[in-house]
Amino acid sequence: MNKETSGNNPLLCDIETGMCETAEEKGDSTSQSENRSTQKSIKVIYYTDPICSSCWGIEPQLRKLKLEYGKELEIEYRMGGLLPDWSYNSGGISKPSDVAHHWDEVSAHYDMPIDGDLWLEDPLHSSYPPSIAFKAAQLQDEGKAFLFLREIREMVFLQKKNIAKWEHLATAAKTIGLNVEQLKTDFEGKAKVLFEEDLKWGKELGVRGFPTLFFVDDSGNKEFVYGSKPYAFFEMAILKLNPAITKSEYPKDWETLFSKYHSLTAKEFSVLSGTPRIESENVLNSLSDKGILEKWTTKNGSIWKMPKQ
Repeated sequence: MNKETSGNNPLLCDIETGMCETAEEKGDSTSQSENRSTQKSIKVIYYTDPICSSCWGIEPQLRKLKLEYGKELEIEYRMGGLLPDWSYNSGGISKPSDVAHHWDEVSAHYDMPIDGDLWLEDPLHSSYPPSIAFKAAQLQDEGKAFLFLREIREMVFLQKKNIAKWEHLATAAKTIGLNVEQLKTDFEGKAKVLFEEDLKWGKELGVRGFPTLFFVDDSGNKEFVYGSKPYAFFEMAILKLNPAITKSEYPKDWETLFSKYHSLTAKEFSVLSGTPRIESENVLNSLSDKGILEKWTTKNGSIWKMPKQ
């Protein structure tokens, strides 16, 4: 991929660096003290965006991180505003359809299903609406907000649904048990303010692209992980801040993993279970063939889910 092109447009994520960069001028990261939780030894400030393909690419790593180090980590999700609108785009990208092929390339690189045809069929005008909706979900329930973000990501990357449209956001909210009316009220009010605060904090922290993760200990020491990196980079950031931290062992059978995460791609299942990638897909296909799991297939891969009760 042309690095110059990817640097000029936020939706063209640089596969080599694993970053989806904002259109604003790059800057150096600056230190800033954060409010610390007394319950966890390390806080992770995760700057992301609902339509960031590189962020979708690190879902396997993040899920494993939560399983192995979740007792020591508090992860705070903040929205970075990847695509304000289409007025400023350049670098070979002038319209949504230009992103379609790139998303297909990113899907193959990260081995995570992404269908770029979204940008040909029902493209988003901005990533701000789903970002604000996530902030609205956080006002209701932090845990459900994470589920909501996962739900809308599956919608946009696999189901080709324009999650800038309220109808899809409402469907996602209903699916994971949020109060849809309250979400709409907050979406039109308080959540906008919270989103603007996220953008402001991001600028002060020097966030220039996504994913960006700041690992912070109780003394304010920081480690950074930029872009889509192998699991070892995330683990290294934790151990640099606290070498005494030990990882938790967790059951790696499919029943336990699907009880923790109700949907998994083959890559995610491989990373979490320690099963070779090809074998992972065979295991999941066998379970879906037996009707134990439901399978959703795209032109660039599949995802498996527990059936709805």
